[in-house]
Amino acid sequence: MQAIIAGATGLVGGKILELLLADPAYEKVHSLVRRAPANAADGKLETHVVDFDALEAQDASAVAALPAADHVLISLGTTIRKAGSQEAFRKVDFGYVVAVARAARARGARRVGLVSSLGAAADSSVFYNRVKGEAEDVLKGLGYEATVLARPSILDGDRRESRPGERVGIAVGNALSFVMVGSLRKYRPIPIERVARGLVRAVKDDTMLGTIVIESDELSILGRPQ
Repeated sequence: MQAIIAGATGLVGGKILELLLADPAYEKVHSLVRRAPANAADGKLETHVVDFDALEAQDASAVAALPAADHVLISLGTTIRKAGSQEAFRKVDFGYVVAVARAARARGARRVGLVSSLGAAADSSVFYNRVKGEAEDVLKGLGYEATVLARPSILDGDRRESRPGERVGIAVGNALSFVMVGSLRKYRPIPIERVARGLVRAVKDDTMLGTIVIESDELSILGRPQ
């Protein structure tokens, strides 16, 4: 099999890439990037410099240039603060996400996995959650045999960028995890490794068909080391 990963330079995407490269089930892994990396040491990794704006515009040549693969995993995302505006945030978290999923489907991908977010819902009053939910809804209608939507809570892992508020949330969440039981379990911080591992496992599982929504507590279980 072959896989596409979009967002491999991010926190979760980097872990997804590691898992795909280490998995003998995948003979080739295609990483979609904006800029060529300094090096790509792994022989089964192919890096593709992609014009995401052209993909979003459904440019025929941009779509045709995308590699054909069985599975596509999407971990594209930013923050409103980093993007600079709600419009710029939406361009990445909706526009580019949908563009990659649509183009990969056109190139023959059968199964798609998306790193979404806890609380994603197209009718949410929270802008961030609404954009995530809108992207999910589009992916559901693209005709994949399986659309896996991972909805992690606060991501527990080492970030290159500083997010003081998120660090506080992780500390508080971990401290209070013993009272987060039942329906509250999904609000516990989740290690990035479990998000990546859980998503990859679900995408690979051919018995999972249709739309599969994996909330954070379920993702934590599915992503446990074996």
